Amino acid sequence: MAVTTRARTNGERIRPAVGHERIRPAVGRERIRPRLWHHAADVSAPSPQRPVAVFDSGVGGLTVLHELLVSLPSEDYLYVGDTARFPYGERTQEELRTFAIEIAEHLLQAGAKLLVVACNAASSAALQALERHVAERAEPVDVIGVVAPATQLAVAGSRTGRIGLLATPATVASGAYERAVRDADPHVHLESVACPDLAPIIQGGFPFDQHVVETVRGYCAPLREAEVDTVILGCTHYPLVAPMLQRTLGRGVTLVTSGAGVARSVERALASRRLLNPRRGEGSYRFRCTADVESFHALGTRFLQMPLGEVVHVELGERVAA
Repeated sequence: MAVTTRARTNGERIRPAVGHERIRPAVGRERIRPRLWHHAADVSAPSPQRPVAVFDSGVGGLTVLHELLVSLPSEDYLYVGDTARFPYGERTQEELRTFAIEIAEHLLQAGAKLLVVACNAASSAALQALERHVAERAEPVDVIGVVAPATQLAVAGSRTGRIGLLATPATVASGAYERAVRDADPHVHLESVACPDLAPIIQGGFPFDQHVVETVRGYCAPLREAEVDTVILGCTHYPLVAPMLQRTLGRGVTLVTSGAGVARSVERALASRRLLNPRRGEGSYRFRCTADVESFHALGTRFLQMPLGEVVHVELGERVAA
């Protein structure tokens, strides 16, 4: 059976390192000075001590960072949330590629030894463009997205071969999950539902009210009708409403998120290049965002489920010193 996709929109708009010491949240602003690249001098194998870089359109990618912190605690991490341009879910494919390359350049110049695109919309639209960009710069850095890890887990875990996808309109429109499912198993049926309101609702904060419950029920209805047994949460914001989704879909449906699969992919990639950090203790994690740092800090703590420490404001139109 060929993979089929059904897209549905329900309604029109329906800090420095954190370790054992406590750091007061602070509002910082990082002014980034231009830096010229000289390929012959700059191209070298990354050091294991350099950070793993993670980025997303907002705070949703912190659910992926959470899995990385748990699975690979000895690594250092640098996270960028492009909150000034959130949400990515209704951006064009070209915009997403432009944003992703801009953020990747920022992170590479900050010394990243591996890039994690912790955003489904950006992974769907820009992963190949990012890989080409890195290759053109001759940087020996792997780029890992969230689509393939989640798809592999879903296809392997489905008992009936009927899988659902909840994602932003941009992710559904890209066809990335359809292609990934077809590559994994051409006999699996994929039922896709575009959810334009869900990520903005979650990013908007807590608590959730009855309107959120009704919105979730509306998006889950076509998946219940399709009798799927596995649902991919195709946006890194969605794990925050996983209990609500599980209740609506029923206990017989397995929810699949990308975090655990991404963590395994990162570990394999670093090991293959001998870049796993050899330290025995915990590494550090740092945060940058492109909009209000206080809002990022307040909401981000809920997503990460760990203290954030300082969040630094950055201007992505400029260059960063490592």
